[in-house]
Amino acid sequence: MLVVDDDRDNREIVAENISRWGYTVETAGSGEEAIRLFVANPHEVVVSDIRMGTASGLDVLKKVRATVPDAVVILMTGYAGSDTALDAYKAGAYEYVTKPFKYDELRRSIEKALEQRRLVRQVRVGRQDEARASLQALIGRSKPMLEIYRMIARAAESPSTVLLQGESGTGKSLIARAIHANSPRAGKPFLTVNCSALTETLLESELFGHKRGSFTGSTGDRIGLFEEATGGTLFLDEIGDTSPALQSKLLRAIEDGEVKPVGSNEVIRVDVRIISASNKDLKEMVSRREMRDDLYYRLNVVTIHVPPLRERNEDIPLLVDHFVTLSSERLGKRLSVHPDGVARLQAHSWPGNIRELAHVIESGVALSGRPVLTADDFQLVTMPRREGPAAETGPLVTLEEREKEYIRQVLLATKGNKQAAAEILGIDRKTLYRKCLKFGLDDGGEGDEGAGA
Repeated sequence: MLVVDDDRDNREIVAENISRWGYTVETAGSGEEAIRLFVANPHEVVVSDIRMGTASGLDVLKKVRATVPDAVVILMTGYAGSDTALDAYKAGAYEYVTKPFKYDELRRSIEKALEQRRLVRQVRVGRQDEARASLQALIGRSKPMLEIYRMIARAAESPSTVLLQGESGTGKSLIARAIHANSPRAGKPFLTVNCSALTETLLESELFGHKRGSFTGSTGDRIGLFEEATGGTLFLDEIGDTSPALQSKLLRAIEDGEVKPVGSNEVIRVDVRIISASNKDLKEMVSRREMRDDLYYRLNVVTIHVPPLRERNEDIPLLVDHFVTLSSERLGKRLSVHPDGVARLQAHSWPGNIRELAHVIESGVALSGRPVLTADDFQLVTMPRREGPAAETGPLVTLEEREKEYIRQVLLATKGNKQAAAEILGIDRKTLYRKCLKFGLDDGGEGDEGAGA
């Protein structure tokens, strides 16, 4: 610690007391000397008088903060005044004490300041770790992924809205989290809502909150995600599945920074960065009047096109290693993949993208009794393909029949596990149940999640 005072007696008394508390203390008799000592050897805490010679305590404070921004500076004065105190706090002083002061209070201030400094540094390191972890979750060295990393860096620096466009299962939520974790809002809330998984009434309540009794089943007040995420980021997944009425309310919330809970006239100010995502062509939806053009332009300030897995085939070996390691650790196994297994996975078209790859590998790891996974351990869903002239003369099927056949194959590959099938298909579980009932694939029941396990 550094004690600064041009009054020798006071300087030595303060230094002696601080030494008794177990701290190493250095002293300076002027502001100029204090600045020289600090620059040569920065101290964690500086306790300085304000009124001195040419260089005042405020000068010392400013130099200390410029050199080490999180250094703790406590200023002492025998001439208390609101202007001086205000100047001290504005310049970054941790504490401003008036002589004569009680030494136990000074000791508490020093201890509290050091603890706060330690916690701030911990949080800063934690945020750096979170930012690194968010990027490490994105795996790939292909040209499309390098472009994604570049766009994440640019989007993180900007406060603008971000729209992520890409097929289901491509990792849009990971990209959204990486943007948040590397932005100035890191450390603040990052909240997610899947707009396709909720009815319009429930989604409106989830986003904006509601008052008790505002609709059937609302037994208490609820804070909405916009309010809960204030200061941070709100990720609106599958934004293309929202109704026109809800789109109007979303637009108002994003443009005005205000929300109104369901059943209330109260307007609540919010400060939220919006990242949205969709597996639909939102521009095409605007042309079909299925989406408001003003909301689309508001969401579409920064657009990132997320490539499907088939367009970054060279990343598959890295992803395979990653998912085999995760599944092996989770299941208490130690497995590797034979080159023929990797080759088979690279040859697949992956309509379900990374989500499908992760499930196929987890299934292979879970069912394998050998230490090395081969091509036969991976159960892949393949759709019949018609290529060349034969396609013109062969029987054509409806889109509904094609959808039914694909869902059937996914259910076969997942051994009837609807949660896994829904993830591969990129739809929520209830939507899959409804489609199963519609197509007569099974009874649509919800009690078969462990089928085939």
